[in-house]
Amino acid sequence: MLGNPFTFRQNDVDFFGKIYPSKKVNAVVIIVHGLGDHLGRYEDFVIPELLNNDFSVLAYDQFGHGKTKGKRGYNPGFDQVLESLHIVVKKAVEMFPQKPIFLYGHSMGGNVVLNYALRSPELIQGIVLSSPFLRLAFSPPAWKLQLGKLALKFFPGITMGNELDPKALSHDPKAVEKYLADPLVHDKVSPNYSIRFLESGEWAIENIDFLKLNALVLHGTADMLTDHLASVEISKKNPKKIKLQLYPDGYHELHNEALKETFLKDICTWINKNL
Repeated sequence: MLGNPFTFRQNDVDFFGKIYPSKKVNAVVIIVHGLGDHLGRYEDFVIPELLNNDFSVLAYDQFGHGKTKGKRGYNPGFDQVLESLHIVVKKAVEMFPQKPIFLYGHSMGGNVVLNYALRSPELIQGIVLSSPFLRLAFSPPAWKLQLGKLALKFFPGITMGNELDPKALSHDPKAVEKYLADPLVHDKVSPNYSIRFLESGEWAIENIDFLKLNALVLHGTADMLTDHLASVEISKKNPKKIKLQLYPDGYHELHNEALKETFLKDICTWINKNL
């Protein structure tokens, strides 16, 4: 699948994105990928399924990821991360006037999407959060968090390995092998991602009562990377706006699990109900 490439410039960084127009456009879905991830990893299954359901798709590589230029694993700040999504949202509005726009954020992208929706809901219809990174599923050592906060203050551009275990992504060994062989995947992370995203995740949980848009939150109960209980928490705090879908024994990348067809069907059904 080729898609139609587009670029934009922000903070002296050249961003890479793609537009995938469907023949019939019932809605537009903007995909925001996760940490170390890139838009190309959604072209095998997620994007074709969305197109088959008459949803046009926009996707882009975030700061420090994929084909977007710049240092791997680094961003200039959380506000700038939200601004890049806003630029893509405005592009979607321009290209598909009068069409409802939904945001689909996976993991770190789910954090971005939820924070964007809490701050700037005006141009979008609803949000989908896949295994959102609101809290980690494990507790990092206290010394490592303290070191990260010091690095954030004095060396915000420094990058280190994220120590992510690829086997925690999916039960499918082939999906894990493909991830490891992908030249655009990386394991780099800077304090501006790790520390700021931990803070923004907590901020989103604390302010979830103010969410004005309908949201679908999907999480595997066996996710070892992001905490599915944080997804449960926000759904309980704002049940009128948030629909929670849990997948027993599901790992982090539900779109690469054996249940992926059910997962995408749940997403498409929900979007259609919220047009």
